[in-house]
Amino acid sequence: QVQLVESGGGLVQAGDSLRLSCAASGRTFSKYNLGWFRQSPGKEREFVAAIAWTGTSTYYSDSVKGRFTISRDNAKKTVALQMNSLKPEDTALYYCAADEGYFGRSAIEYDYWGQGTQVTVAS
Repeated sequence: QVQLVESGGGLVQAGDSLRLSCAASGRTFSKYNLGWFRQSPGKEREFVAAIAWTGTSTYYSDSVKGRFTISRDNAKKTVALQMNSLKPEDTALYYCAADEGYFGRSAIEYDYWGQGTQVTVAS
C-alpha cells in the first residue's frame, strides 16, 4: 500500500507558476505509476498528467501540455507537478494518485489517492 499527501497549493495570479508536491509512504513507491488529477466544483475529476514507475514515460492532458511538467524522485518518494503559465481555468483541487499496474488517464483505475491541495488562479 501507499499513502499520499499533497502540498504546495495556493492562490496565484494568472501567468504565475506553482509547484505541487506529493509525498508517499510505503516501501514499494518506485513500482507505482503516478498521476495528477484535478476537480472543480460541479465537474468530474479530470486527468492532468501521469508518469510511469520507470520515470521515462509521461503523459499529459491537452489542456496542460507544454505548461505543466510531472516528475518523480523515487529516492525521496515524491512526485511533483510544476505548473507554469497558470490560467484561471486551472483552478481546482489537485490530487495525486498511484497504481501499481495502470498507467494512463482513467481516474477509476488508480487505487490510491491523496486528499488534495487547492490551487486557485486569479485573473
